[in-house]
Amino acid sequence: MSKVTVNVNGTDYEVDGDAMLVHALREEIGALSVKVGCDDSTCGTCMVIADGRLVKACNRPASAFVGQKVLSVEGLSDQEKAVYTHAYAETGAVQCGFCTPAMVMASKALLDKTPDPTRDDVAKAIRTDICRCTGYRQIVDAVLLSGELLRAGETPGPEVPGRLRVSDSRHRPDTDEKVLGTGKFADDIRLPGMVFAKALRSPTPRGLVKSLGLDAAKAHPDCLAILTSEDVPENKIGHITPDWDVLIPVGSHTRYVGDALALVASRTEESLDEILGLIELDYEPLPPVTSPQQALSPDAPLIHERGNILSIEHVKRGTPDAAIREAAHVVTHKFKTPWQEHAFMEPECAVAAPDGDGVMMWTSGQSVYDEQREISRMLQLPKSKVRSQTTLVGGGFGGKEDMSVQHHAALMAWHLKVPVKVKFSRTESFAYHTKRHPMDMEFTVACDSTGKLTAVKVVILSDTGAYASIGSPVLQRACTHAGGPYAIPNFEVLGMALYTNNPVAGAFRGFGVVQSQFGMETCVNELAEMVGLDAWEMRYLNVVRPGDALPNGQIADDSTGIAQVLENLKGDFYATPGAGLAIAHKNTGVGMGLKDVGRCTLSVESGKVHIRTSAACMGQGVGQVVTRVLSETVDSLRSDQIVYELADTSRTPDSGTSTGSRQTLFAGEATRLAAVQLRDALAEAGGSLAALEGQEWFGEFAPETDPLDTTKPNPVSHVGYGYGAQMITLTASGEVEKVLAVYDVGTVMNQQSAEGQIEGGVMMGLGYGLTEEFVVEDGVPKTRYGQLGLIRANKMPPVEVRFVTGPGTLPYAYGAKGMGEICLIPTAPAAAQAYYLRDGKRRYSLPLRDTYYKRG
Repeated sequence: MSKVTVNVNGTDYEVDGDAMLVHALREEIGALSVKVGCDDSTCGTCMVIADGRLVKACNRPASAFVGQKVLSVEGLSDQEKAVYTHAYAETGAVQCGFCTPAMVMASKALLDKTPDPTRDDVAKAIRTDICRCTGYRQIVDAVLLSGELLRAGETPGPEVPGRLRVSDSRHRPDTDEKVLGTGKFADDIRLPGMVFAKALRSPTPRGLVKSLGLDAAKAHPDCLAILTSEDVPENKIGHITPDWDVLIPVGSHTRYVGDALALVASRTEESLDEILGLIELDYEPLPPVTSPQQALSPDAPLIHERGNILSIEHVKRGTPDAAIREAAHVVTHKFKTPWQEHAFMEPECAVAAPDGDGVMMWTSGQSVYDEQREISRMLQLPKSKVRSQTTLVGGGFGGKEDMSVQHHAALMAWHLKVPVKVKFSRTESFAYHTKRHPMDMEFTVACDSTGKLTAVKVVILSDTGAYASIGSPVLQRACTHAGGPYAIPNFEVLGMALYTNNPVAGAFRGFGVVQSQFGMETCVNELAEMVGLDAWEMRYLNVVRPGDALPNGQIADDSTGIAQVLENLKGDFYATPGAGLAIAHKNTGVGMGLKDVGRCTLSVESGKVHIRTSAACMGQGVGQVVTRVLSETVDSLRSDQIVYELADTSRTPDSGTSTGSRQTLFAGEATRLAAVQLRDALAEAGGSLAALEGQEWFGEFAPETDPLDTTKPNPVSHVGYGYGAQMITLTASGEVEKVLAVYDVGTVMNQQSAEGQIEGGVMMGLGYGLTEEFVVEDGVPKTRYGQLGLIRANKMPPVEVRFVTGPGTLPYAYGAKGMGEICLIPTAPAAAQAYYLRDGKRRYSLPLRDTYYKRG
């Protein structure tokens, strides 16, 4: 190690010259705004400015910057900090925040040279930085506003405190810490005496672990411990089904390349791989099972003792076979949808520390209570002995629901009685964490001579990979939503989720509905052509209205607004020949007869009202939802009298996992129920908040729903549904020119943030349908981050977002419904129809081929 002097933010520091600049900045200087988001110099989260140039800090050693002046967000002037925090907050440009400091540095590098840029200038300047949340438009707006303020010499002050209404576009409470990089993500946690751990992983998707030779690895001077399955009190964990080994025992079979065989702890992060390389693994590779069809074959090896079938779902209403026989028009097609990588900007990381005779966790997951439950099971401790506290979460989209690194950090900390950090590199994240479920589907859809849909019959095979994860509920959603938002009297779907030796498939934004509604919408477009109707007429004829039954039998409530969605875009559709149109619906909440609870505690502490709910924010803005609900209910409260706390099992009640588009409604209604009590108490106290010091109020929302196997003819599967449509137009060269997105999500809480959610979802949907491809060969992931096909700012088409409402509203959370998932469901089928209208080719698999983005 050779020491060099580098100047960072105006100060000279002596650092390891051989270390990459990003590691010198983070580990030696403490400039934690600079992030590590990938390991192939692609993501851009490490961007800094060196001698006026925007550079990546991850691909050159610190010695390369000797004599240069390096600037990170920490070194901005007070005026610049005020400008960028105001501009990014004012335009809604912040969601998860992991990429934001790097975006700010790209903004500064541009504005220093081009003070009055165009939108194209900005998009080109920030193309080096990937954002998975926003869709970029609001970031471009933020850069333009920053330039305007800097040209005028203005130094904006903080937002004036006031009452927050549910639909106000006021600043998010977490903007400043995300823009300036002062907020802590899991990898930013530093504890005295912290050590590092990493697992030895399976070399192939399937094989027999014959022995583990540990002596040479234990002799390494940095090695503190090596744990095997024998050191785990309970070796089976799992989000729903406990079938996932913490560490694969010797004498057992591995099930995918992410299986952990042994867990190593080291004094330094740098020596982990060296220690792992000293473990002598005697391992016999075996042929993997790589498809659901193969898993069903009589001679397929059993991946789990219970067999290769995780779950089977069957839903039937009416007499679909007879209706299909009698129909005027019938289409039958097979569809194939692929894996999709979440590609959240922050790779997985967790820190665990001993806490008395238990453990304390700092994590970036989607539910602190899920972590508490699984870790307490693994360690065979009472739940009260496991405390989990969330840090900021750099995106999730469902991919941070399962245990990835949390349990390993907890296990090693419990054994060593010292703080332990475990994290994935981007390559490890790609290989080991869950993906979107690939599905093979067959749809038969029928209609009468007027175009009225009469029957749908569907078969779905879902590849859940090596472990159950969320495979069963994902299959349920794929099945129950397969008929789309249509009034169809005859409906049958048979679905099976199969174990394979492929990467584990789990929760992903859209939750099975993205896959099944791609098939349904494609069939509806084909039927429309057979009948002689256009895509708008066919849908408007068939969509559910209040009082109609959805394909699963649930009666559409008064908030159902899919007809209003179509009415809103009718003029645009007929003014845009060649536009592809698709619609969708998506449940809010877990439902299906399961216990589904939102909870919130309000407490008055030091003259302020603290909002305490475990609802995890991965960027979607849970904090701004609950603060608005509180202020809407208690109209005397100002924004500076409200404190939103991050989730912590010791402080915040269990509000369930941030999944299923549920937290806006569930945590929102729980907050409203608690706020009503606070409002009444405040009135009794003569409006004096000080008089209520130390008091608490608790709200719980737990609507009843019916299970999938109910005998009720019209079950209530979910408490509510959101609805939406997208219309996609193409340029002459076949590139997406524009996306029009119209949605019924009930009452919109902060329109600016809602638009950002929809735009980001559209971008993810365009990726799934057109640009992204996660390649798996013989069970082994082959795609690196830079090859994935993520859309950058200069390639993102404009998205126009509109909101409508149905005739009525849900009686909860001021009428809000979830929007986190429905935003990407119509994108792929709308794009498929646009390309069909362009070249006459029907496309039945994703990503779409023979397009501007993907060749055949």
